Amino acid sequence: MLEAIKKTASFIKGKTACNPEVAIILGTGLGGLADDVQIHSRLSYADIPGFSKITAPGHSGQLIFGQLGGKEVMVMQGRFHYYEGYSMQEITFPVRVMKYLGVKYLFISNASGGVNPDFSVGDLMIMEDHINLLPNPLIGRHYPEFGARFPDMSEPYNKELIDKALKIAEKYHIKIQKGCYVAVTGPTLETPKEYYFFRTIGGDTVGMSTVPEVIVAHQMGIPCFGISIITDLGIPGRIVKVTLGDVQKAAAESAPVMTFIMEKLIEELG
Repeated sequence: MLEAIKKTASFIKGKTACNPEVAIILGTGLGGLADDVQIHSRLSYADIPGFSKITAPGHSGQLIFGQLGGKEVMVMQGRFHYYEGYSMQEITFPVRVMKYLGVKYLFISNASGGVNPDFSVGDLMIMEDHINLLPNPLIGRHYPEFGARFPDMSEPYNKELIDKALKIAEKYHIKIQKGCYVAVTGPTLETPKEYYFFRTIGGDTVGMSTVPEVIVAHQMGIPCFGISIITDLGIPGRIVKVTLGDVQKAAAESAPVMTFIMEKLIEELG
């Protein structure tokens, strides 16, 4: 795998002059952030060695390089999921490549179901912690080049970035939530009792992504910042039938605010 990662990083470097400092992974219905990037180059996942095929709706499968918030960025318009049949190594492969491209920060977003009764559809939640109910992406052969075999996870989301984002939200009078994201396999949405379980174990939102990428980034020494957009609710008395279209619509409506916070946060990076 190590040689494949190096090969892919070398391929990408040969296709773009951009030296990304920040990588951004966009979730379901959140690809619009790319519209704010001053794009230098664009690659289709289908043309990148080692990248898997995008099958999830709402994920365009484009790797974009350019400037945002005065910094060089690379943006993944779409990610890979366990429910698509991909292994954890395939899902997190792009994050490994990011490290070899020189990325110093990972910003990650997702659409999720809120289980905190104080949340509403359209809310933005800064991720302070997570509960991983997916297979751990570090299971298997260990490569010392990637970092520790048993990485500490006491701070999966960088506290300094979280504090800066909260100050930005306060300055611009943006409603923001904080909380814990629970990662599950999908692709089914949750039953009422499953929602209740996730809340009981300490979750505020539940989704089908993000955590594998964060674990791998953390192992490789890349500070992470995550935002969930609450697209539906798993709260007793407020649970309704939800379609993918509902999720995408809710995500798209809140995406401009998420983009604003991320852009301002990128501007403040050293």
